[in-house]
Amino acid sequence: MSLWRLEWLRLVRTHRLLVLVGTYLFFGFTGPLTARYLSQILGRLGTEGVTVEFPVPVPADGIAQFVGNASQIGLLVVVLVAASALAFDARREMAVFLRTRVHGVRAIVIPAYVMTVVGAVAGLVAGSLAAWYETTVLLGGLPAIATLTGVALGALFLAFAVAVTAAVASVMRGVAATAGVALAGLLGLAVLGGLTPLGRWLPTHLAGAMTELVRGAPAADFGPATLTSLVGTAAALTAAVVLGARREV
Repeated sequence: MSLWRLEWLRLVRTHRLLVLVGTYLFFGFTGPLTARYLSQILGRLGTEGVTVEFPVPVPADGIAQFVGNASQIGLLVVVLVAASALAFDARREMAVFLRTRVHGVRAIVIPAYVMTVVGAVAGLVAGSLAAWYETTVLLGGLPAIATLTGVALGALFLAFAVAVTAAVASVMRGVAATAGVALAGLLGLAVLGGLTPLGRWLPTHLAGAMTELVRGAPAADFGPATLTSLVGTAAALTAAVVLGARREV
């Protein structure tokens, strides 16, 4: 059995794919619902005599609710799944089994990386389509080109996040430690982007691209972050292979 098929079976039979798709689908259906009925929900929870007023929701608000949840909880799930797949040295028996049957760590890392990205992107696409449908029904239509471009940029960010997790896994042994360090690094990039002018160049800028695009932002605004994400993904995967090859089991 090839490692590509092995990683696919691990993704499916361990229910990781189901978890990824289910997480994004949940937020895809509930995000637009929250945007549509938030004022009524909070109004019922308000104090007697106090009126809570919100602006009339627009289609972009439905996508914003989905993206906000997906870029937090969804990313957390993706990194956890990626750490479980890529931190193969955390289980010594598994590490010995895999390393003694291939000619290099690259043959282990790349299939695990690609299959994890496939699962993550499948979840993102499913959730985005659900959010698109719900938004259209509840709030109105969305610009198709902007929405699809946002999905593509979101997928690129997930590919970067999984690559970062792969690089961390090459120096950390535990699954929890790998996920924690990777999440801390991604959070650090997001904070750096929010506090400095570098934000438009950082890969984390792509996480909210769908919201900004459906609100009218030009796709060119995400060009620098796209370039950085491509370079960063390649660099992180190279680091994962090189550092993983130097590690002693």
